[in-house]
Amino acid sequence: MNGIEQMYQENILDHYKNPRNKGIIKNPSVHHHENNPLCGDELDLYLVIDNHKVIDVKINGHGCAISQASASMLSEQIKGKALEDLKKLAKENILEMLGIPLSPVRLKCALLSLDTLKNSILIYEKYVNKK
Repeated sequence: MNGIEQMYQENILDHYKNPRNKGIIKNPSVHHHENNPLCGDELDLYLVIDNHKVIDVKINGHGCAISQASASMLSEQIKGKALEDLKKLAKENILEMLGIPLSPVRLKCALLSLDTLKNSILIYEKYVNKK
């Protein structure tokens, strides 16, 4: 393992052991739960949205280091961002954030947070913030 891969692995472990934005929001604009039945990873995402921007985010879940670190890292990235910008996030953004190569099984773990975010936005726009 080269120095860069080790640095990324240490970052993943740090986010896993000390997740950012961990918790629950009592009255979120939207709350969504997703899981990965293949490995048991679970994630709850709570968003407070105002003027089409995420003003607060909390994550709560359990699972492997990749899924939980990905959720922690993504939670840091989305705070203050417009929903339109968040809709453009893709698999490549998550892979870049994690910085290590992943097997197909681990890719599903890594993308749990992105799937949860995208579905949260869809739910918010379709049911909560009807236009």
